[in-house]
Amino acid sequence: MNCKNCNNTLRASQKFCDECGAKIIHNRLKPKVLAQQINEQFISIDNKFLRTFIDLFKQPETVIIGYIEGTRKKYIDVLQYFAIALTLAGIQVFLMTTFFKEALDFGSAFMEGFNSATSQTKNPFADFNFDIFTKYQGLIYIISVPFSALGTWLGYYLLGERRYNFTEHLVINLYYSAQVIIVSAVLTILFLVFGLDYLIVYSIIAIPSFVYFFYVLKRIFKGPFWEAFTRFIFVMITYFISFSIVGLIFFILGIIIAIMAHN
Repeated sequence: MNCKNCNNTLRASQKFCDECGAKIIHNRLKPKVLAQQINEQFISIDNKFLRTFIDLFKQPETVIIGYIEGTRKKYIDVLQYFAIALTLAGIQVFLMTTFFKEALDFGSAFMEGFNSATSQTKNPFADFNFDIFTKYQGLIYIISVPFSALGTWLGYYLLGERRYNFTEHLVINLYYSAQVIIVSAVLTILFLVFGLDYLIVYSIIAIPSFVYFFYVLKRIFKGPFWEAFTRFIFVMITYFISFSIVGLIFFILGIIIAIMAHN
């Protein structure tokens, strides 16, 4: 018998391939087998997802540094974890746009106020739809990660902390972002069920997200509290500067496109 994944020769008693580590599947796909796999991957108290989620709160350095240094079996791969987070964010957007449309009224009210305060003649934003930020939330998450990684890498690089390269900072920010997206998606759905406004929900989630970011960076880069806090402030300044520059470029391009489309 050969492994279906890498074609390595296997012994009849093997449960996992000793070449690629894949689990050997002996049974045909049936509802019971599929249910067992779902339980192993997502529901079981011992599964990788729950272990990764909990340890990213308890000991994020173990998950993140472990992955960077080569530990790839104990926790979910960083890209898979980020993909799960984006899936939950997609479910959140679907529920918001389908069942909680009133929670998005703040965007329409904001644009109505903006348009009424500006001249309606040759106003390129007169027909702007604020809901686009909700519909393309997943894409915004994906685009933001490289810039947040650039902010942390550049910030620590300028402070003399050059232990990790840009790609490794990308791993740090992917795990952090995935954790925040998962928590945000679940809490947003729960809060909206109880009728809270989306702006209130976002405000409740935003501040703890920054605190958690500081916690993750401190656990990874160590050091006394105030030294870590000073580094964090510098990193956040670097992050916002780099993100603002890129955001300004996209904003200018958006204005140009909007004016061209309006004309």
